[in-house]
Amino acid sequence: MVLIDGSRGEGGGGTLRTALTASALTQQPMRIDSIRGGTNFPGLDSEDLTLVQALARSVSAETAGAEVGSTTLSFLPTRSPSSLKGPLDLSEPSSSRNPNALVVLSALAPVLARSGMYSQVSLQGETYGHRALTFDYFANVVCPVLSKAGIGAFPDLEKAGFGRDASGFVRMDVEPSVIQGFDWSDRGALVGVRAIITTAGLPASVGLRGSTHLQNLASNARIGVEIEAVEAEGANSGAFVTVWAEYERGWGGAIAMGSRGLRVEALAQSTFEELMAFMQTSASVDPYLADQLLLPAVMAESPTIFRVSELTSRFLSSVSVIKQFLPVHVTVRGLEGQPGLVSIRR
Repeated sequence: MVLIDGSRGEGGGGTLRTALTASALTQQPMRIDSIRGGTNFPGLDSEDLTLVQALARSVSAETAGAEVGSTTLSFLPTRSPSSLKGPLDLSEPSSSRNPNALVVLSALAPVLARSGMYSQVSLQGETYGHRALTFDYFANVVCPVLSKAGIGAFPDLEKAGFGRDASGFVRMDVEPSVIQGFDWSDRGALVGVRAIITTAGLPASVGLRGSTHLQNLASNARIGVEIEAVEAEGANSGAFVTVWAEYERGWGGAIAMGSRGLRVEALAQSTFEELMAFMQTSASVDPYLADQLLLPAVMAESPTIFRVSELTSRFLSSVSVIKQFLPVHVTVRGLEGQPGLVSIRR
């Protein structure tokens, strides 16, 4: 059994998710103690438990400690991954906040891709959150990059949910895949810059104002940008801005969520400035995308190389966890908080 200290390094949900998915992909039993011990909210939350239950179904795992608030979890797979179909909502709902739907679905994607069968799952919860994985970023940045690694994941937003108290709804199809590595040591030429402004329960003028401000910012920077304003059906009202740049061998994006009293122009400004900071580096992926690529790269048949604009504690912690499950060579050149070059081979 692989033993994980959930308080080390990043000490949050990323450590738990990496350990769970690595266990499911390798069929190695694991126990993690001090779950989320590095945060102000230790123990399993509803998001974690949703993922535990879904992975347990896929690999027919035995579990101990799988309940909200538990600080220790044992996960013992008994078979290789199988496909999943249907809703992934908690079998025992609690009073905790709703899960972030995209965090759960993104963690499941590489596991379901290895099942050899087609999967179709759905989940209710947050689809747009502050500094969290969101639908627009997942659908337009993560999934296209996963497809280059051979993973076919196709999300569909049925209802937008802004914040962890919201009940949005997302479906995702995952095709059986053969995962391949890629060399993104040089990102190549810029292909294009795009943006999506998603609103729900707000006047159409909000999206228009955000689009106009983004267009002006891009024009001043002498960058062409394609902007889409989407009025979504929402479980609650909200606004969200996502911008990203696609290169020949690289992607990077930025996100911002609206709040009461914050104008949409401010969201457009902050995301554009963050994107420009990424574009001024030589990186081929942003820090959020690096997190999503790590496990697929580890399971790929061929080597993977990419440059990340910033090495985060979460990414480095995930690397440490993965090495406890697999004799994989993960070489990280760079220091935490600085750009890095990552090479992965089995």
